Order: sequence, then structure tokens, then C-alpha cells
Amino acid sequence: MIPAAFEYYRPKDMASVLSLLEEHGDDARVMAGGHSLIPMMKLRMADVPHLIDLQDIDGLSEIEIGADTIKIGAMVTQMDLISHEGLADAAPILRETALQIADPQVRYMGTVGGNVANGDPGNDMPGLMQCLDATMSVIGPDGARDILAREFYEAAYMTAREDDEVLTSVTIPRPKGGHAYEKQKRKIGDYATAAAAVQIVKENGVCTSASIAMTNLSDIPIHSPDAEAALVGTAVDDAAIKAAMQAMLGDIDPNEDNRGPVAFKNHVAGVILRRAIERAWSRA
Repeated sequence: MIPAAFEYYRPKDMASVLSLLEEHGDDARVMAGGHSLIPMMKLRMADVPHLIDLQDIDGLSEIEIGADTIKIGAMVTQMDLISHEGLADAAPILRETALQIADPQVRYMGTVGGNVANGDPGNDMPGLMQCLDATMSVIGPDGARDILAREFYEAAYMTAREDDEVLTSVTIPRPKGGHAYEKQKRKIGDYATAAAAVQIVKENGVCTSASIAMTNLSDIPIHSPDAEAALVGTAVDDAAIKAAMQAMLGDIDPNEDNRGPVAFKNHVAGVILRRAIERAWSRA
């Protein structure tokens, strides 16, 4: 389908973006890669009379690897995450996740900012960012502010970012220990039926810390402190993994859809989480 008529803007600085948002209010939306917004416009699921493209804004496409943190600009693409040599060592889970998003064509255009800011329950990056305890940086008419990824998602397609704010970057602590991103999907390029992001730190054969989040099993990504607690202090044996799976099953709330009934999704969630925990533990 063809989207409804709209005005297209490509400003050169963030001040102009914020000015356009203030001028047009609810009729304006910003666009990063466009892989979420444009299809919704074509299907007439989103009416956007004023479309603001962020491609020409300086400073949004950088990756900064520091001693303790990694800062990723909102316009960094999935392919940037895959090809960046420094990230392969500093945060390999970012590359591992990006490689499982859609297909190469999408990964060359789809951005980190668009993936996390849209609030789509099926997107891969929101759950990953919760696992990594990321901080989202946004800017609006009242200035800049930071929002924890674990507090960013409120409901499907609803986030703590205000309509007149723009997400500019995501910052994560440098990951430690072993990692895994496991994803089950119906076909190449599809959203996950279930996906799990896991980070585990091991010392002397014992799990000293764990971080776990899952995707597309509720209206928002699910970070599960109870599942993490089930692993900490254990050798991540079968009993500990089963306890973590049970804790996560208490946190998720899948709906029946064309990916399967609720019972199937709960089963897949457990299988995927076990795989992710076992692989992260083997790498820790």
C-alpha cells in the first residue's frame, strides 16, 4: 500500500528537530532507519502528517568504547554493531544479537535507536538492553535526561520517552563474564517467538552474578531478577536452571497469536532460556 500524504523534513541539527516537534505536536514523528515506522504508514496503521528524518544529524552514528562503558549513538545500524572490531571484544553479545535481526538488507538500514525507541514487543534490542542494564539518553524541549532501560518500557509501543523527546544514545556498562542471545523464530527475518539475553559471571565454578531478559513474551521485554537470583550462588546445574526457568515463567505473559498458543510459547520460552543460560555459562 501507499502511505497517506505527508510532509518530509531532513533537518541538519537537533535544535531544528525539536523545533519541528514543538511546531507540529502529535502530527510529527521522527524516523531513524524507518523499518518500523514506514511499514506502519504504508498499512495506514500510523498517520504521520509530518515525518522528520534524523539521518543528517551529526553525532548520532558514533560508537564510543570506554574503560567502563560503551555508548552507542541512536543512528548506529545493526550492521555497524556487527562490523565494529572493538565491539567484538568489548561486548560480543551486541554482535551476536544483531546478527539474528531480520536479514542483511534490514540490518544495513535498521538502527539501534529505532529498535529500542519504538516499543515494539517483538524487537530484539529492548530485551538485550534490559539484560545489559543500559541507560537511554533522550533530549527534548526541557533538556537532556537519562532513563534506565529496565524502566523505559511501559506497554506495547509505549515508553517513558515523551512525544517531544528524541532518543540520542544508549549507554551500557562493559559486559563481564559469559553471554548468549538465543532466539526461536518461524523463519529467517521473522520476529522471535521467544528470545533470551543472558550474561553470567563465574568465579571458582560458582555464578556470582547473572542478568536475564526475554523478548516477545509480554507487552514489554521482561527483565527477571527472580530468574537471576535462582542462578547466583550455584554451579548453574540442572536444578538451578530449572528454578530460573520457573521464575521466568512467572514473569512472562504471552498472548496467543499466529506464532502459537500460550502453552506453546511458555514451552519455547523455557527451552530458549535454558539454551541461553547453558551457553552463557560455558563462555563465562
